[in-house]
Amino acid sequence: MSFTIKELESLSGIKAHTIRIWEQRYQFLKPSRTTTNIRRYNNDELKTLLTIALLNKYGYKISHIDEMQPEQRTEAALRLQEPNARDEYIINELIGCMIDLKSTDFESLLNQQIRERGIEQTITGLVFSFLDRVGILWQTNRLRPVQEHIVSAIIRQKIIHAIEGLPFAGKTQPLFILFLPEGEHHELGLLYVYYLLRKQGLPVIYLGANVPLNDMEYIIEVKKPDYVYSHLTTFPNLSRLNRLLHQLQNAAGHASLILSGHLAQVYRKGPAEKITLLQSLQAVASYINSLQ
Repeated sequence: MSFTIKELESLSGIKAHTIRIWEQRYQFLKPSRTTTNIRRYNNDELKTLLTIALLNKYGYKISHIDEMQPEQRTEAALRLQEPNARDEYIINELIGCMIDLKSTDFESLLNQQIRERGIEQTITGLVFSFLDRVGILWQTNRLRPVQEHIVSAIIRQKIIHAIEGLPFAGKTQPLFILFLPEGEHHELGLLYVYYLLRKQGLPVIYLGANVPLNDMEYIIEVKKPDYVYSHLTTFPNLSRLNRLLHQLQNAAGHASLILSGHLAQVYRKGPAEKITLLQSLQAVASYINSLQ
């Protein structure tokens, strides 16, 4: 597959203008061009730029990086001592495994991090940063669906394994219902919220993705939950979101409605709306901890 310069900018953090200047002055990037003279970058060039961006961010001059062989750049990246640099290197490796369809390498790297850090630090410190970096490609359909499915299935597997090791809640309240509405299929964020709630010993009914509104209305009526929770990543549009949240508020009765995920960051609720917006994973974790 190939990438545009804007996609390289999103993935590497290097401005497109800077990438163009580097191409003119140095030798490490040699993109092909379409018949209309648009730059196209292959998998190897993306991975090269990710390593170069990392080294440059942590003190290496670009002229010195240009003189290094690829294996020397990798060795230099591995020697970086700053904790954030190490995390960025691992995220870059995960991106490389994903675009090259190296599912075993992706899972092995994830397993190693879970052993060293634990599941929560791996998910919050690495996995969601990785998903943020590649999210722009998923939203613009630049990745093949199979690439998304492979890494999502592996991550999902790890979170489910962690959930299976937790005991069931010893109480019936406060009851949470977790769901994604019709049209929303990105389940990893909601699944992680389920893990955090279960870890705190809170009772949860987990409905998963693509739940029809009439089913939500029915289960709210029957179970009378204290909280109705959704984590939205790529819901179709804000007008549909406004309509959905209005309908949920009408159905929820006395239950508190909670929204997290990307759309919690862009949604602007009205003064009369009783919706709790959790705009980061830290906010989600703090909110859940406060319930104990």
